[in-house]
Amino acid sequence: MQNNNCKDIVLSFEDYTSKLSVILPKIYGRKPLACVNTFGCQQNVSDSEKIKGILEAAGYGITEDDENADFVIFNTCAVREHAEDRVFGNIGRMKALKKQRQGMLVAVCGCMSQQQIISDKIKNSYPYVDIVLGTRHSHKLPEYIYKRLTGAARIFDISEDFSEIIEGMPIHRDGSLKGWLPIMYGCDNFCTYCIVPHVRGRERSRCSFEIVNEAKAMVAAGFKEITLLGQNVNSYGKGLSEDINFAGLLKKINDIEGDFRIRFMTSHPKDCTTELLDTIAACEKVETHLHLPFQSGSDRVLKTMNRKYDSTTYLNLIKEAKKRIPGVSFTSDIIVGFPGETYEDFKETLRVVKEVEFQALFTFIYSKRNGTPAAVMPDPVSRAEKGKWFNELLLAQEEISKRNYASLVGQVHRVLCDEVKENGKLSGKTLSAVEIEFEGEPSLFGQFVNVKIDRFTNILEGTKI
Repeated sequence: MQNNNCKDIVLSFEDYTSKLSVILPKIYGRKPLACVNTFGCQQNVSDSEKIKGILEAAGYGITEDDENADFVIFNTCAVREHAEDRVFGNIGRMKALKKQRQGMLVAVCGCMSQQQIISDKIKNSYPYVDIVLGTRHSHKLPEYIYKRLTGAARIFDISEDFSEIIEGMPIHRDGSLKGWLPIMYGCDNFCTYCIVPHVRGRERSRCSFEIVNEAKAMVAAGFKEITLLGQNVNSYGKGLSEDINFAGLLKKINDIEGDFRIRFMTSHPKDCTTELLDTIAACEKVETHLHLPFQSGSDRVLKTMNRKYDSTTYLNLIKEAKKRIPGVSFTSDIIVGFPGETYEDFKETLRVVKEVEFQALFTFIYSKRNGTPAAVMPDPVSRAEKGKWFNELLLAQEEISKRNYASLVGQVHRVLCDEVKENGKLSGKTLSAVEIEFEGEPSLFGQFVNVKIDRFTNILEGTKI
């Protein structure tokens, strides 16, 4: 249920979308086009779908070509420095485009722009950017576009109003087979390397009624895979008036009628309970795959990271998951070269990798984020040395992945056919998130099929049965 403040926000949104839909054809002489450029994580992709829905409701058509757009918005990521560099490079292209296209507006939103230092940089160095929003103000886009088009000065809104979850905003889904479903926003963990709690606020869970209704609508629309999103889905339910946790939410969505699959990300090890593991095992639609970031195998480094678990606790959790969930697979995130990390610390990470035998890893060399505690920690190890450790980790994981995939030869798995490759073959993932290529008719796209794994070279290949 929405409180009165949320209702007022929705009424304001409807008022400005109505105003915009009247003035846009008059300004442009046609239906204007909007382009949403997305950087970063799956949460940003999901946020961009809402932004596209909001822009459509205001009277824009959606285009992927920003050179032909009348409104361009950059939905930004602040997790790594490389992402920021890419964003500024793309914003820089807009200067020439704005000179060529009369009435064109440029906006920046998301995690980067929520930071005061970034907002100030855009204000001072990119005068052709019209609107800057933080992570929680996309519902104000119609208002700010209307004001800017009717003569208002440049608009900057990065106020930290993280308290409300605004339900009922329109969504433009980019696909029809696999879709994103946010269940919560923000993070309470404050890992010392991470900027996310500072730019997305504290944890706020959506009520299960809204989530389940959205999932039902997605299933009715034909979606075969729904990915539940949150910075830490395992802590879902905190602060809600209803008595529910993430395991309970999974059960509710699993009970929805239809043939579909449920995924989720990201799980924090400190909140992954045996109740959740048993729920995954019991719910036939829930993927038997855990993306469970451990970041480092060194207890000293984990403490400095403020991860709130040690390597023994993590390894015991893996053992419990293997015991309780048949066929479970694991992926993880690892940061190499955290400030103060030594080669001995890094070897502890290798030890965990070799013991768990992950299906795959998402590995990163530490990237300093201004505004986080880690940014001011001593960091004496050179980038070149960290690169050597990084390559050593990649080689170790490559051997593990080869063994894991080779062990699947001869097995039969149910896969969701979600891609037609350039070579004409089909591709799909198992319930444990393993990708298999196989021969088949393009008409199988979007269907569940049984595939026997025949061989592993650099990919798994199989035969539809």
